[in-house]
Amino acid sequence: MLTYTLKKYAHSIACCVCFLFFLTPVFAGDPVFPASMIPDSLKSNAHIVKRMEEVSIKINDPRDVRVTTHYVLTVMDAEGERYARATAFYDKLTDLRSIKGTLYDATGEPVKKLKQSDLQDLSGVGSESLMTDDRYKQHAFYYNVYPHTVEYEIEVKYNHSFYLPYWMPQRSTGYAVQQSKLVVTAPKDYVLRYHQFNYKGEPLITNDGGDNVYTWEVKNMPPVQDEPYAPSWHKRTTTVQLAPASFEMQQYKGTMASWEDFGHFMYVLNQGRDQLPDAVKQTVHQLTDGLSREEKIAKLYAYLQQHTRYISVQLGIGGWQTYDANYVAAKGYGDCKALSNYMCALLKEAGVKASCVLVYAGEDDKDVTEASFPSTRFNHVIVCAPGTKDSTWLECTSSFQPVGYLGSFTADRDVLFVDETGSKLIHTPVYTMEQNQQIRYISATITETGDMTLKADTRYTGLQQDDVNARLNILTREKILERLKQAGYFSSYDVNGYECKQLKTSLPAVDEHLEIAAHNYATVTGKRMFLEPNLLTKTGRRLSSDSARRSDIYLNDAYRDVDTVKITIPEGYAPEAMPQPVALQSIFGSYSSRATVEGNVITYTRSIDHKGGAYPASAYPELEKFYNGIYKADRARIVLVKK
Repeated sequence: MLTYTLKKYAHSIACCVCFLFFLTPVFAGDPVFPASMIPDSLKSNAHIVKRMEEVSIKINDPRDVRVTTHYVLTVMDAEGERYARATAFYDKLTDLRSIKGTLYDATGEPVKKLKQSDLQDLSGVGSESLMTDDRYKQHAFYYNVYPHTVEYEIEVKYNHSFYLPYWMPQRSTGYAVQQSKLVVTAPKDYVLRYHQFNYKGEPLITNDGGDNVYTWEVKNMPPVQDEPYAPSWHKRTTTVQLAPASFEMQQYKGTMASWEDFGHFMYVLNQGRDQLPDAVKQTVHQLTDGLSREEKIAKLYAYLQQHTRYISVQLGIGGWQTYDANYVAAKGYGDCKALSNYMCALLKEAGVKASCVLVYAGEDDKDVTEASFPSTRFNHVIVCAPGTKDSTWLECTSSFQPVGYLGSFTADRDVLFVDETGSKLIHTPVYTMEQNQQIRYISATITETGDMTLKADTRYTGLQQDDVNARLNILTREKILERLKQAGYFSSYDVNGYECKQLKTSLPAVDEHLEIAAHNYATVTGKRMFLEPNLLTKTGRRLSSDSARRSDIYLNDAYRDVDTVKITIPEGYAPEAMPQPVALQSIFGSYSSRATVEGNVITYTRSIDHKGGAYPASAYPELEKFYNGIYKADRARIVLVKK
């Protein structure tokens, strides 16, 4: 389950259980929550309103955690309907006890009750899963008269305390909350750990016999508006994450009071599963004896890529405990943790120290793991081979990733290095602006009718080559050409040539050659011709003014783009109007563009140095000015007139 495909257990606090928490029961009686009773302040810009919610978590003992979620939602329009579906996951570690539901009309009168036969019971097997016990039940009323109200109740039992659900009353933009409460009941000697976002004060703690009761509650939360370049959603709204100090999962016990403690548990959970068969040991020595450390890593990583493939096998505790190295050697496949464990075993046999690393993977999910709050928020495993100066990182699920390169999937985030003698939270490599480059040279010719042919040679490096590299290794040539034709470079065009060459160095690069014939690219009116000299690198970012910006600004990665364009125009044309050179400077980076004409050749240059990172919400007007300035400059036109 520590795999990218399902992201279930490590992310169950974040994904699967998140769905679970937004589900509810059924109660009979007088009209329930008529839509007319929703305050106007919550209706404005809301697609859905959570009328009430109570998430009750009862920790009976380390192997018995009961979760009951009851909530009522009023669906205001068709867009809000996607939140009114009940989905609950279960497997060998999680028992789904019951799901109840009722549909009400706008006045609060019951329309329909959920029947058990209405529930869909579906397999959680993904496209890359061979075997898993993941299943989920799902239900929706499919009622399209608005507004209407749904009520659900779900009861679940966790047969462990390894992870606990989290509470996030407001799930998205356009989502209002009238009232929501989280109640956690635990024995007095149980250490409950929690981490709060956007919650004022501390939970109310009371005593109930031999238990402590923790209560969090929010009321009257208006919808949050969509804001571009905002941080992760859990940092924008009220969120309470929970985690145990001590826990049990099947026959295993552990603690999570520190990252070192949690890493030690993961080490013990997978200890002794790195034994290789004799034949593979012999192969390791045949491949690596006499080589340097770096050569050994490269040779064995290539061996892994050539002789294994990624496929998910997850049963029960197997979501966290790896299949052993013998299994991978015999089968030729494994999930992320099995392949990573196998890679560590190969390196160990060659005399190279390496460890598995837990990571929350995803291009836009760099800030999920909280350094100050040890928890199970991971969904993937990679390998780190520490060196005297630099560590070597290995993505073991990829058949084409260069040795030592991670890419946007796992770069620049906190990860848990699992080691026998001192697990710790460390940071994966950050790829800089100088490493993430797109350098492009274009030669184009325009006819008197406005048609254009061009040849573009581009070198992509670092994170800028990730998508191109994946496309080359995953898609057929026919599919690549199909995508290029659908890319929207021009309003009407043909792709006449496409070639790529990959450079598999520690900082990978792709050299791309592209030939395009664009129809009516330049507009010809009488004796004048109008054209935009920026042919292939126009930004699509244009921001609207937002005087009430609430969220901080988060820009994913730093990068550099440089374009040099030579356009041959028809004989007899001369410039009548040329765009002024543009130079923009900002805390977010710099941009410049310039166009000149000499004879019948237009030379256009464009460059942008774009910074990543976090910025305060107060900087949004400057971001708007910077991005909109680039948007305008990228579309500047040249007017040519025929002599």
